[in-house]
Amino acid sequence: MANSDEQMLAVLATLEQCRAALTAAGNRESAHMVSVAILDLRMKLNRLSEDDLKSLCNEMVQADNPEKLRDPKPQPGQRRQPLLRLVK
Repeated sequence: MANSDEQMLAVLATLEQCRAALTAAGNRESAHMVSVAILDLRMKLNRLSEDDLKSLCNEMVQADNPEKLRDPKPQPGQRRQPLLRLVK
């Protein structure tokens, strides 16, 4: 497991170098695609699901738009989904 994580971290470092080079060369669209790959790899390293990412994004959007914030008190019997999950 640790060896696999070490390999993924090495790949992540390479991808970040590639993104920097693409950005410096003015290839924004290609750099964006590499950023998506970096995000996917980071999610795998931290064992985050797409639902975790979606929940975080939804909370961030709501924080940026306070007039659209939902009622801070959940309805009876309704649990609020955690924003982040503890990763050990």
